[in-house]
Amino acid sequence: MIEDLVFDSWAILAYVQAEPGGAQVKSLLLENAEVRRPLWISSINLGEVWYTLARRHSPDHASRQLAELTQIGLERVDVDWPMVLQAADYKSRHKISYADAFAAALAKQRNAELVTGDREFRALESEINIHWI
Repeated sequence: MIEDLVFDSWAILAYVQAEPGGAQVKSLLLENAEVRRPLWISSINLGEVWYTLARRHSPDHASRQLAELTQIGLERVDVDWPMVLQAADYKSRHKISYADAFAAALAKQRNAELVTGDREFRALESEINIHWI
């Protein structure tokens, strides 16, 4: 069974900035949006994408990119207390960033595959499903 997908900021930034791996991310986004399979990103990770693009380009550019991602079908999931606790648990046990912990927590909560190329997630391979880019 093909799983639903959660994207971390690494994957989305690779796509919007045409970095290595970006073409693979684009294919996943477009193919899964076409069949209406859920495509999720936590609000924490989407905020990380926005501030990175705003710093590198401009706030307007960052907002336009996020609007395009929404049009493709990427859905922002706001964090709730159970997700905060799961992210905090991952952060307490592994050497990962707090934002990355939210991507992992969302993947676990939604029983979805996490799309990333960020090697920090290797520590969580036994706890969540990862689609490596």
